[in-house]
Amino acid sequence: MFIRIFVLTILPIFLCAEEKLITPIPLEMNVDKRKASLGKKLFFDTQLSRDRSIACVNCHNLSDGGDDNLPVSFGFKGQTGTRNSPTVYNAVFNFRQFWDGRAKDLQEQALGPVENPVEMAHDFKQLIPQLKKTEYRKEFDAIYSDGITRENVANAIAEYEKTLITPNAPFDRYLQGEKGAISPDAEEGYLIFKSKGCILCHQGINIGGSMYNKFGVYVESNVSDLGRYEVTRKSRDKHFFKVPSLRNIERTAPYFHDGHEPDLRKAVLTMSEFQLGRKMTQQEIDKILAFLHTLNGEIPQNIEP
Repeated sequence: MFIRIFVLTILPIFLCAEEKLITPIPLEMNVDKRKASLGKKLFFDTQLSRDRSIACVNCHNLSDGGDDNLPVSFGFKGQTGTRNSPTVYNAVFNFRQFWDGRAKDLQEQALGPVENPVEMAHDFKQLIPQLKKTEYRKEFDAIYSDGITRENVANAIAEYEKTLITPNAPFDRYLQGEKGAISPDAEEGYLIFKSKGCILCHQGINIGGSMYNKFGVYVESNVSDLGRYEVTRKSRDKHFFKVPSLRNIERTAPYFHDGHEPDLRKAVLTMSEFQLGRKMTQQEIDKILAFLHTLNGEIPQNIEP
């Protein structure tokens, strides 16, 4: 009941401030180019995995949506996790990293997969001496006063990931005043997106990624993943997950934290029932889909190793 009252009370305020709710992605990021170049090399390097079979790019395909389009990714010796790999594109704009928000930023996030026994299954105590036997030693020494360390490896990868943004989406151009950048159906879809309450969670520069929300606000979820609770151990956080970004959503199927839904239309329908407590007509969903298609930004150049 509280959530329903909150939505009805706060939604008009949000709609009055609609121009501030979603902002365009900048055309470029301010980064340390030497660190980013080193981080790019590490991002594509299978040495970061224990058996040298997996690199960051395996789960984050940069030629498309920045994920791997699988429900869950394959890791060390074919193991699979329980959560969908989120896109690395525009991740710099998320307020926290991972579905449960356990990493505060990209640098902290970069450490997780390397040491996760299901993913890369490596150990920095073994990895660092290994890297010091390669050309990395000279490259790190030229940039970092303390050379190759666990923190510096993560720092370099994070600096590279800051460059992985997808600006100039049709909707961004629309927000900047280019009214013909999106179709009338997409423009109407944006109005429906706001009036139905989707924008309460999917807002900001990343159109998501700025808060947690419960999966199953109006329809109780039967998923076993307890989400944020696994980090905080607070009962109020059960089934809470970081709200995903909608940028490039057309390219990042399947959807939800467990990747169980491959169809974007069905994902929108699920969200309308589970999160908003209302059903949408097929025409309304068509218009929202037209809006979502305008969120595909420009893939960065020079993404090959």
